[in-house]
Order: sequence, then C-alpha cells, then structure tokens
Amino acid sequence: MINLKELGAIIIVTIILGITLSLRSNFSGLQGILIISCLIFIVILINVIAKKVVSFFLDAETEIDIWKKERVGALYFIDIIPLTTPHPSYKFRNPIPLGIIIPILTALISIGYFVWMACLTFEVKPKTYRAAKRYGLYTFSEMTEWHLGLIAAWGIAANLIFAVIGYLIGFEEFARLNIYFAAFNTIPLSNLDGNKLFFGSLILWAFFAAIVLIGIGYALII
Repeated sequence: MINLKELGAIIIVTIILGITLSLRSNFSGLQGILIISCLIFIVILINVIAKKVVSFFLDAETEIDIWKKERVGALYFIDIIPLTTPHPSYKFRNPIPLGIIIPILTALISIGYFVWMACLTFEVKPKTYRAAKRYGLYTFSEMTEWHLGLIAAWGIAANLIFAVIGYLIGFEEFARLNIYFAAFNTIPLSNLDGNKLFFGSLILWAFFAAIVLIGIGYALII
C-alpha cells in the first residue's frame, strides 16, 4: 500500500517534525524527540492510510510526497496562475522541499512555539482497468476536484477521529498532535490537502474548518 519512496518521505517528515515539535513539548531530551517522532509517525500514517483506502474505493491510486515548490514566483506558490503549460524559465531545476524547510524555519523563528505541520502532498491516478470494468471503458478517465477533495477530507477526518480516541483514553499528547495535524492540512494553500478540499467542496471544507477550530480550542485547554 505504501511504497518505499512514500515511506522515505514520511520518515523524513517524521524526523523533522519530531525534532522541531519536541522543542516545546512535555517531553525533553533525546527521549522526548523519540516519543514525539513515534507519535507523529502514527499520526501521519493514520492520515495517509485513510486517503489510500478512500482512493482504493474510488478506483484510484494515491501517491504521497514531500510538499515541494517547483515554479518561480509567489503567485505560483498559492496557485493563482494556471500551471498547465508554464514557460520553462518559470520552473526550478530542482524543486524546493517546502515540507522540510518551512517546519524548520517556523520552529526557529518562533523558538519552537509554532511549527508548520502540513508537509506532505498527494497525487491521484485513476486505475483504468478497474474503472473500465465498473463504469465502462469511456465513462471514467480522470479524477475530478470533488474526488481529490473527498480523499483529502477523509485524511483529515481520520486524524480528528483518532484525536477523540486519544482524548477518551487519556492520551492527551496524541490527541493534540492529531488535531494540530488536521488543522494544518485544512489550510487551503498551494498543493496541500486543504487546497484540494477547498476546491473540491467549499461546504465540506467549511465543515471541517469549523470542527478543526473547535478541536484547537479543546487542544489548548487539555
């Protein structure tokens, strides 16, 4: 379900977030980094597996990767300019791994009080042979924005569900990390989950944004 490339991306992000989040966590030292890293790894896996399961039922494959910036200019960063046929000069030779850089920068600038956690993106490809069998050969050729939004929504929903479970069993740190991870992935920016959800269904995005805001309120209290 998760290939080696995806696992590598997840591990890299886990290490980065584990180190940066441990700066202001309830756990200190090397032990604290290991604990936070393990929790973050589980939180990310919950999100990724949920998206892959939904993709399977939509007859598609989801591939996870580190959030990267491939084109020059602030407008490309927020996806205002269409990216279908950009001029070659607008594209970096090597994509900038924002999913690695931004968490480190935010942690350094805020001295660990604020760490950006939306570090992974996903791309979806339809399974033609399954789609043809179920819908007919010419009735299903690509994933719509609604499909992408639905996949992103289930990833966020899975984290929120496990946040509730963590809270009920008294594992507050796990609950808090799930809520924060869901919150960052709800932000409609670039190619992140929040952007896919926002353009897939504004109503669904508003629903999850409201739940996330309530969750953050509880996370700050517990």
